[in-house]
Amino acid sequence: MLAGLLAAGAPAGFAHWSKASLQDYGEQLAAKVDPKTKSASQRLDTFGNHFFMIAHREGDGEAELHEGQADIFVVESGAATLVVGGEIAGARTSSPGEIRGTSIQGGERVKLGVGDVIHIAAKTPHQLLIEPGGKFTYFVVKVDTK
Repeated sequence: MLAGLLAAGAPAGFAHWSKASLQDYGEQLAAKVDPKTKSASQRLDTFGNHFFMIAHREGDGEAELHEGQADIFVVESGAATLVVGGEIAGARTSSPGEIRGTSIQGGERVKLGVGDVIHIAAKTPHQLLIEPGGKFTYFVVKVDTK
C-alpha cells in the first residue's frame, strides 16, 4: 500500500523502474523478438529531450549512427560485444537523422556484461554483436542533442 501511495503522490516527471520490472520487460520482449532483426524493444516513457526504452537482442544489430541523439545503455542481462567508432560499411539513411549499415570497419570492440553502463555520443557509429545462441537485454536512455 505504501508503494501505491508513493506512486500516487510522485511529482510530475518522476519515473521509477525496479530491477524486477525491467526483468519482466526483458522476458516479455524475448517472446516478441522479430525473426528478421532478432530484436524487440519498447519505449517506457518520454521527458523533454530524452526518452527511456528497454531492448532485447538475440542476434547482431545493424551498424548505426544517430545524428541528433546520444545513447546511454545499462546492461540488464546477457553479454554482447559493442563495436564503436570507425566507419559504417554500406551506410544508408534509414530515416531522418538515422544512418544504418551492414557493419563497422575500424571500430573499437568492447565486451559488455550485466551492470555495465555505456555512453555513445551522437554521430558515433556503433553496433551490438551477440554470440550465436546468446541473449542480451539493455535499458536505454536516448538524449536529443539538437
